[in-house]
Amino acid sequence: MPNKAEAQIVLRLDKITKTFGNFTANDAVSLTLHKGEVIALLGENGAGKTTLMNILFGQYTADNGTVEVMGKALPPGNPRAALDAGVGMVHQHFTLAENMTVLENVTLGTRSLWSLGRDAGAARARIRQLSQDFKLSVDPDARVGTLTVGERQRVEILKALYRDARILILDEPTAVLTPQETNDLFETLRKAVALGLSIIFISHKLHEVMAISDRVVILRHGKVVHTGPTSGTDRHDLAARMVGGAVSAPKADPGTPGAPLLSLRGVSTPDKGAAPGLKSLDFTLHAGQITGLAGVSGNGQAALAALVGGVIRPASGTLALNGAEVAAWTPREAVHNGIARIPEDRHKTGTIADFDLTENAILETYRDAPFSRHGWLNWRRAREFAEGIIKGYDVRCPGPGTRIRLLSGGNMQKLILGRVMEGSPQIILANQPVRGLDIGAVNYVHSQLLAARDRGAAVLLISEDLDEIMALSDVIHVISEGRLSPPFARGSMTPAELGVWMAGHGFADHAPEPAHAS
Repeated sequence: MPNKAEAQIVLRLDKITKTFGNFTANDAVSLTLHKGEVIALLGENGAGKTTLMNILFGQYTADNGTVEVMGKALPPGNPRAALDAGVGMVHQHFTLAENMTVLENVTLGTRSLWSLGRDAGAARARIRQLSQDFKLSVDPDARVGTLTVGERQRVEILKALYRDARILILDEPTAVLTPQETNDLFETLRKAVALGLSIIFISHKLHEVMAISDRVVILRHGKVVHTGPTSGTDRHDLAARMVGGAVSAPKADPGTPGAPLLSLRGVSTPDKGAAPGLKSLDFTLHAGQITGLAGVSGNGQAALAALVGGVIRPASGTLALNGAEVAAWTPREAVHNGIARIPEDRHKTGTIADFDLTENAILETYRDAPFSRHGWLNWRRAREFAEGIIKGYDVRCPGPGTRIRLLSGGNMQKLILGRVMEGSPQIILANQPVRGLDIGAVNYVHSQLLAARDRGAAVLLISEDLDEIMALSDVIHVISEGRLSPPFARGSMTPAELGVWMAGHGFADHAPEPAHAS
């Protein structure tokens, strides 16, 4: 039996070039993919990975170059042709209709509307068979809006397999998954590859790249700078090749806690559907301190972030700023009181897709000086502000007039980070601040959070990455089903011990001695 290097070439990209104005996203990029092979496509945010995959999938048209699938040229700019040729794509941000069932989402676009009812039984049976074959457990009749993030990921993959995909593009497939869900996904992918599926795996999590891929292709500034077997490299080498030099994480020395800036006492909020509210929380953010919030996704992090950001109010209990209890609490009040947020979802709640970078840069402060005077916007000052963020935070884009939806996720995140940091906030709500970022950008964001702390800001770091929480936090809380653990001082808890609290155990027992936090 031939090895993967000798197997049939199922995809060939030849000298793909794509420009947006004066910006070159892809510069004569070539790569091949073999049957039953997993290629990891790596690069910094804005290196051209997503643009290249959008060209392959027919969502963009290349300026130059060709795409061949199974030895046949693929017509440019035609997603239907890509689907018919066996190319499936699972986007980082899911494209599912939440008010429809799994069955309806999977079969959408595969048959005429009048035949859906007649063929539903056969379609349901096929989905169940695919679920069993690939260990993608999901109920075909469940509404997508009721599913967990991991289950929605399975539905996206089922959509591709239902359409007989032979090439599967996975764009940051683990960005919103828990470690267990990631393990389940990798088990599915290995089974699919053994059956002949070929995969392009885009990720910034280099330990996952090492675990799942056969070969690595690295882009830098739109060009291929490295192609080779995964077995011949390691994470440090890959990171250095991505950024063009050595990569080192910022040193997180312990902070010096100051005065309490925000305090919650006995705060509860109502449940929201299946998402738990907060259960009688006592919590304090101190100046000069990073407070980490660890927990499995969906255990109350969203409620706490919404509360700190002014989106919701306590149903019971009190919220105090600088020692003074707050009665009226709104997002505008939060902004005026020096609270800045890096939101969990940069697309849905962090930016407005059809606004340009200038408009997004002043999104939360456009009514205030120096951007507004007597109700009139000062667009010159706004543009200068955006240009400063673009330069200072390395936002790779054609310019401040670019629609933000045209940027990579990482460059959107850099603009949000700049918007937050340039306002010198008292309190920073950093909710999943490095999700989907490359290693260089991760280190940069972490260094900025540490610098803000050292300037005296209080930072609330919410992350599902326990390594990130433990590396940066001066104090760690664990949240489970809306309940909050006592604060644990830096270095006082092992990952396993925190995991016990994340699983919900320990809340009934007496907690360890708290750190200086609340």
